[in-house]
Amino acid sequence: MSGPGLAQSLPAAPGSAAELSSSVLNPAAPLALTLVPTQRWQQARGYETRQDPVAEETPIALEYNGLPHVVMLATPTDLEDFALGFSLTEGLIDTPSDLLQVQRESYPGGGIRLQLQITPACATRLASRSKNLTGRTGCGLCGAEQLAQVFRPLPPLGQTLRLSLQALQQALEQIATHQPLQRQTGATHAAFWLDASGRVVLGREDVGRHNALDKLLGARAHAVAHTPATPALSAVLITSRASMEMVQKSVQQGVEILVAISAPTALAVDLAQRHGQTLVGFARPGQMTLYSHPQRLFDTAPSGPISS
Repeated sequence: MSGPGLAQSLPAAPGSAAELSSSVLNPAAPLALTLVPTQRWQQARGYETRQDPVAEETPIALEYNGLPHVVMLATPTDLEDFALGFSLTEGLIDTPSDLLQVQRESYPGGGIRLQLQITPACATRLASRSKNLTGRTGCGLCGAEQLAQVFRPLPPLGQTLRLSLQALQQALEQIATHQPLQRQTGATHAAFWLDASGRVVLGREDVGRHNALDKLLGARAHAVAHTPATPALSAVLITSRASMEMVQKSVQQGVEILVAISAPTALAVDLAQRHGQTLVGFARPGQMTLYSHPQRLFDTAPSGPISS
């Protein structure tokens, strides 16, 4: 990593269909963990001195055209994906081409500054929003000062995708193999991009669930831009609860099906219903709960209050 004041361009995103299909996670990204000394106690064995892996969490400052915007706590990997995904899902830019350049500065204390250059039109729009904000690991509404910013307009979702429950079950059985940081530390979330067959095409991990989703959607945008043959997105699967802002971020990027392994919130269900997103919660091998627009999932016959 570079020292203070030495800007370093971030590595390029994957550039071939073969590269995408051969690795769900970014093969160039190191596993962001640190070994720390611990004392483990077990009733049958007493105390044991160990070296345990702990997930890294780093302040990531995002500056747009030289102006500070937000500081997020995140896992310090896949930062180019994070920069693009955050900018898109927060509505700071409209398309990936609006992000002209990303550079980073690393500091001895562990912080990282991402300097983002965006188009003048997007910069002008951003100038009306508050700066110097801090986003905690679990932050979902970082930067919102008014209700109008929370409930911002979202693009309409199409009705172009369908996914079988069998394919979704196959995906649920795969995801544990694509979470190496979670297996080592037990401290991270992940977000996965599924194709129509239920194959996990791409995934990203982070200590923050919103960050993992931003990284995934940024990686997907990079993949589409670099690889014309990129498989179509069928669904996004997240290893967390489905809160309102997770629905909002995914709808912003045209995700028609959002699947969470934990519960949704009432506001998330309402937002998904209003914007036409299929929302699934409590997704486990052998079971799941459909909350809105179940028509995209087949081999099922939902009843009761759920309707399309």
